[in-house]
Amino acid sequence: MGGCSSVHIGIFGFEPILHHGSEDLKKRYLPRVPTGELQISFAVTEPDAGIDTTNISTFARKVDGGWLVSGKKVWISNAHQAERMLLLARTTPKEECAKRTDGLTVFFAPMDREKVTIRSIPKMGRNSVDSNELFIDDLFVADEDVVGEVGKGFKVILTGLNAERVVAANAMLGIGEAALRRGTRYANERVVFGRPIGQNQGLAFQLAEAKIRLEAADAVLQKATWLVDQQQPCGAEANYAKWLCAEAGFYAADVALQVHGGMGYSKEYHVERYFREARLMRIAPISQEMVLNYVAEHVLGLPRSY
Repeated sequence: MGGCSSVHIGIFGFEPILHHGSEDLKKRYLPRVPTGELQISFAVTEPDAGIDTTNISTFARKVDGGWLVSGKKVWISNAHQAERMLLLARTTPKEECAKRTDGLTVFFAPMDREKVTIRSIPKMGRNSVDSNELFIDDLFVADEDVVGEVGKGFKVILTGLNAERVVAANAMLGIGEAALRRGTRYANERVVFGRPIGQNQGLAFQLAEAKIRLEAADAVLQKATWLVDQQQPCGAEANYAKWLCAEAGFYAADVALQVHGGMGYSKEYHVERYFREARLMRIAPISQEMVLNYVAEHVLGLPRSY
């Protein structure tokens, strides 16, 4: 999770620029990405909107040569290190839009510390990267730093979300596999009542089920990853992979903790760390319930449930 978290933004964060950015914007910034010189943040979520993205209140008003942006963002990773952020803001009030998804614009905005106050959020896990609240007060963003069309930012921001789900799913598989390896090893080494506890069907079956879940999730993830690489429509597949990998990874971590018994809570065995980190992916980058909402509405054709 630590390794993935530190590179996630460099994988999915630039997708909106790659697909919707002007050639000038790409030439100015993309050459600095592979070297690691350019660090960015993905600033979409807000405290009063959460994943209800169309309900954000951060607003950008037009001025000569650009825009002045004011508002609040929350759970923004890497903000202390970032030079720029992919910032989603309203450029037309929601009540003036024909559709809720209209009137949103993506900016590749500077992280100007004189206009943006950054406040760290203490967390249970995923501490390889910082998470923060942002308070933005009249931040100037030049016209040439708009990504895609003004007012069409919802479509732009969706570009990176399938890749985000896929890389998050990969992280969960990694945690699950690591936890399963430790659980299996301990089950073979720990002797109680004169035999390894792995001979106990109650534990062996749980470990076997964890392996099956991980393998099944990986198969779906490979398909979703291929579709992302081929730039094919894959909203459903990316959501399937995220849901399955989150469940499989967490189940494996939970089983490993169970196999270790009381020692699972000891930092010496690392299992508590896997368990703690695995829990996050059931609510991020979107919750399991929101994945089910998507599948119910967009795959099965059921009425919207939220």
